[in-house]
Amino acid sequence: MKKIVDAKGLPCPQPVIKAKEVLKEMTEGTVEVLVDNEIAVQNLMKLGGYFGLKPVSEKLSEEEFRVSYDVAERKVADPQKEGNTANEAAEADVKAEACIPDARRKGQVVVISSDCMGSGDDELGRQLMKGFLYAQTQLDVLPDTVLLYNGGAKLSAEGSQSVEDLRSLEAQGVEILTCGTCLNFYGLSEKLAVGNVTNMYDIAEKLSGASSVIRP
Repeated sequence: MKKIVDAKGLPCPQPVIKAKEVLKEMTEGTVEVLVDNEIAVQNLMKLGGYFGLKPVSEKLSEEEFRVSYDVAERKVADPQKEGNTANEAAEADVKAEACIPDARRKGQVVVISSDCMGSGDDELGRQLMKGFLYAQTQLDVLPDTVLLYNGGAKLSAEGSQSVEDLRSLEAQGVEILTCGTCLNFYGLSEKLAVGNVTNMYDIAEKLSGASSVIRP
């Protein structure tokens, strides 16, 4: 069995996420992922180590690369134990995840204070922030809360490319809070599209009580 994942043209981290989804499901055969840049290749090679695999990369043309995984190489927790197949190990992983009552990190707060990630080029920064929020929706364990203030308030307003990702997080139980003062400053008070409005007291309380704070 061979599964081909065409991830050409997809921004980071979507090629890795698509490959991860397929590798989780397959217990035999091969998986081939097609991408159009070397950074994606490097990320996919690292993903192989996560699954105990040794991927092979090939450059097909100037703008096409292939990363192949032999799923049969997948390491099993106890290969000596009778009946412990890769399929059973995968089923055990699924059951273990199903036993988790709440797949969120207790007290973890993601703080977003800008609609750009990093400094340098704003257009690139917005692309990176979009990718970061999408990646959050795909994590096995989600944060408790996402706080948006200053320029970050723009991300939860109508017209933002990140609204659907924030809605996905909210649907999975993540609390989405946007600073009301910031919405008012940017003229977005009537355009909040996801989550709830918060104030500086609540923001300070969330941060002081957080078990960990993530700032992209």
